[in-house]
Amino acid sequence: MTRNTIETRTVGLSNRTAAEPCILVIFGASGDLTHRELIPALYELAHQELLPAPFAMVGFARSGWSDDDFRERMRDAVQRECTFDEKTWRAFSRQLFFVPGDFNAPADGDYAALQERIASVRADIGAPDNVMFHLATPPTFFPTIVDKLEASGLTKGEGWRRLVIEKPFGEDERTARALDQTLRSVFAEEQIYRIDHFLGKETVQNMLVFRFANPSFEPIWNRNFIDHVQITVAEDIGIGTRAGFYEKTGVVRDMMQNHLLSLLCMTAIEPPLRFNGPALRDETVKVLEAVEPLGPDRAVRGQYAAGTVGDAPARGYREEDRVASDSVTPTFVAAKLTIDNWRWAGVPFYLRTGKRMPRKLTEVAIHFKATPHLMFPQEHRDGHSNMLTFRLQPEEGIVQTFAAKQPGPTLRIENVRSSFLYASAFGVTEPPRAYAWLLLDVMEGDQTLFARADWIDRAWQIVDPLIATWEADAPADFPNYTAGSWGPAAADALLQKDGREWTVI
Repeated sequence: MTRNTIETRTVGLSNRTAAEPCILVIFGASGDLTHRELIPALYELAHQELLPAPFAMVGFARSGWSDDDFRERMRDAVQRECTFDEKTWRAFSRQLFFVPGDFNAPADGDYAALQERIASVRADIGAPDNVMFHLATPPTFFPTIVDKLEASGLTKGEGWRRLVIEKPFGEDERTARALDQTLRSVFAEEQIYRIDHFLGKETVQNMLVFRFANPSFEPIWNRNFIDHVQITVAEDIGIGTRAGFYEKTGVVRDMMQNHLLSLLCMTAIEPPLRFNGPALRDETVKVLEAVEPLGPDRAVRGQYAAGTVGDAPARGYREEDRVASDSVTPTFVAAKLTIDNWRWAGVPFYLRTGKRMPRKLTEVAIHFKATPHLMFPQEHRDGHSNMLTFRLQPEEGIVQTFAAKQPGPTLRIENVRSSFLYASAFGVTEPPRAYAWLLLDVMEGDQTLFARADWIDRAWQIVDPLIATWEADAPADFPNYTAGSWGPAAADALLQKDGREWTVI
């Protein structure tokens, strides 16, 4: 198989001006998300000289840390997650502060202390009264924190206030609407940023550029030329220390309702009038409105058993810490969705995601229809396909698979790949993580890549029937796939009955 890498005339990251000076407050600053994503993302922005000046980050959590304690722990996180530069760290760490506090504390207690610290930091660095609040906490704390922010006066000021909400946004349509009502009683819709880090990945945004900036692809982006679409989000890890969260959530709420439906929308979207928040969000909502709600006849669930991932043994889900020995929580889902509109009528979208799969992989594969008449001999007609794959991780890029003649005296057709990879095309071996771009968007007040309330509402309408059916009908075959495999056999059968099969590059 041959691989040709597309050449480009531009290398490196494009320039972008720093956002307006502000203070970022992270609730849950001692938690895993802050260590693993948020602080490393801010550090990467600092390394690229994209953080506002002045800027400060104030952490708020129960831990009784001092500023120096917090900075030392964040140093460890950055060294673990990023390519570490001592000079960058020294300048960046001086912008980190910490306030011990309880999320449930009275507004005139810990929240008042937080307000005082924000004011003192602002005065010290000379920052305007612009504050963004990032709720990196369990979802149960969202309403409480928002209420306390309002009661303490933290939501008011001379500058702007913005709120970042992590997934899952509710547990179903009803709870999502209730949460939205709580948020909207304090913040306006234009102040709320419902974050899905998948949308910050370079390749997701490149899907739009690839399709709408290149006239050779948009004309064939429809039911006349596309046979089906596969979206795979595979994780090689288990649940780690998240059993308390995962047992209540499961794979459909954790991944399909947000990440996979977001990727579906970016794939199936109609051309927006322009690339901005209102236009793009309007079109993504239209996609979901055309998706038929899921039922168990078009979906497969699974739970991993003990096995081997890579070269390491992996225990089964029921053997994970704090997981019940008879748990029926699904860790895998595969589903067939259809979009009832003119462009996509009759084109199935196959979505799958699971934990403890062979490798970490996220990709969107566009499978084109076969040539209506192939003039080559019968032995050359089978086994060749045209496929366009957008890979989000690892090795972000775009790969096109097509048929070509193998060199030699006889006619022999083989599949070959033409690859655009960020590392080779732009010389960017370690682009800033998705969270970096999304946090920068919040600072700039750009909601283009953030979900709107009606999108969230419709996404729950699509998956709620499936969740309700599965929760009322416990599976008898769990666990039904081995750690290190691509899921249960029923997932393969879901495509085989349509004469198709799962593919990964």
